[in-house]
Amino acid sequence: MADESDTDPAPKRRRPDRAAGSGGVAAAVALTVATGAMDAISFLALGGVFTSVMTANLSLLGMSTASLDATRARDTVIAMAGYIAGALLSGRIVRGPRPAWRARCALTVELLALGGLWAVWAAAGGHPSGGRQLGLLAVAALAMGGQSGLVRAVGPPGFSTTYLTGALTGLLVDVARSGTVRRLSMALLGALVVGAAAGGLLVAHAARAAPALPTGLVALVLLASLTSLARDAQGRLWPHAE
Repeated sequence: MADESDTDPAPKRRRPDRAAGSGGVAAAVALTVATGAMDAISFLALGGVFTSVMTANLSLLGMSTASLDATRARDTVIAMAGYIAGALLSGRIVRGPRPAWRARCALTVELLALGGLWAVWAAAGGHPSGGRQLGLLAVAALAMGGQSGLVRAVGPPGFSTTYLTGALTGLLVDVARSGTVRRLSMALLGALVVGAAAGGLLVAHAARAAPALPTGLVALVLLASLTSLARDAQGRLWPHAE
């Protein structure tokens, strides 16, 4: 991954698409596919809400309140609470020295959450209901909040694998102003669509295995972080990680 000299007292923080090297881009794309898949799974099978798009959930909360839809309002609040808890936990984990090691710890927490979700989901035959469905929604949102907090904490400014409205806006503004295209933004937006499509197909045709996609992708990113594939010359997982 691209690096800035550790001897520079005030290094410039570069644009996300220029700051990430090939290994970091691959990890970011994989995590974004996992996000899209998890959002599709939660929307289609865990209450019709999202696990990473909190602005959409805020809108859903407002609409459900106006329409007196107590069930949708409850599910939205649970998703938001799980996301907030995950982001706070991840932010706490990556705080302090050795941020690359801490980033792996945060990824491990996300992987454990998704692995547990998959196990409970499979035990329910891919069709959880009642309290089990609410619990899985909370765990899924916690995992996505954790991922969002991790990338926010150790990535370059504006970099995200969970909320991409800013990436879309920046892409369009750059095209309109200068005709340039942010390739990383394009890759992440495409990855989100691919992940959502794959997650939706799994829910429809192989429901029991649906959470395997986001779980497996996070596991691959964690495994890659232990090798040189996802690190720069100084061993950092992301630009500015340590």
